[in-house]
Amino acid sequence: MINETRTTQGTTQGTTLPPLEAGLPEAPRAIISLEGVNKYYGDFHALKNIDLKVREGEVVAILGPSGSGKSTLIRCINHLEAYSAGDIYVDSVRVQPGPELIEVRKDVGMVFQSFNLFPNMTVLENVTLGPIRVRGMSPGDAQARAKELLEKVGIAEQMYKYPSALSGGQQQRVGIARALANEPRVLLFDEPTSALDPEMVGEVLDVIKTLAGTGVTMLLVTHEMGFARHVADRVIFMEAGQIVEEGAPEQIFSAPQEDRTRAFFQSVLAH
Repeated sequence: MINETRTTQGTTQGTTLPPLEAGLPEAPRAIISLEGVNKYYGDFHALKNIDLKVREGEVVAILGPSGSGKSTLIRCINHLEAYSAGDIYVDSVRVQPGPELIEVRKDVGMVFQSFNLFPNMTVLENVTLGPIRVRGMSPGDAQARAKELLEKVGIAEQMYKYPSALSGGQQQRVGIARALANEPRVLLFDEPTSALDPEMVGEVLDVIKTLAGTGVTMLLVTHEMGFARHVADRVIFMEAGQIVEEGAPEQIFSAPQEDRTRAFFQSVLAH
């Protein structure tokens, strides 16, 4: 089981807070917990002793230069990448091969940078596949759910088309609908706009921004600095497989404490 600690936005992870006063509501509990997580690719140490807790309903943006371990970190959460050491829990269930992993993946949706839609299936079929196979939903109920979600992401009129007939922005919105179809408690976004033409980025970010207000827990790997600043509850900066700094968006963007964080933002925001 996870030894849970209560944190406030911008507080260093794992810091134990004083007991709440009687009558005050409990802070949201940690739905994701990484404890001493390491990941190796051969001799390359991709993640180095990662400790991270994400509260239920929290939106966390993960920033950093290419190769810093951002995507590896979130892919370990649903075991698309097998971590080498440490522990990862989703809602107190350890992420590891076995029957429990099926349950974890029911609660964790993933949106990929390269869309990963099935090219031989229509948009509607792509979105209904998960609920039917994973949740055991009837085809009729799955279609009703899929149509509702495709309407929500603004692409219902494309439901009978194949992915090859869609723009990149449209395909990514299908990917978001597909991730939502299983009614996940956690959504992982792996640089969802990096494969898009600049004019298509805004439409996908608008969908994600809307989702951020629905109460679903979100971890978002992104290079969209302005978006992260305005949407995230907490920002994490990574480099060389480590969490260098984390805190509230205004603190991280306006007054970062670490030299490497300052240098990164000065370089990125100057362009």
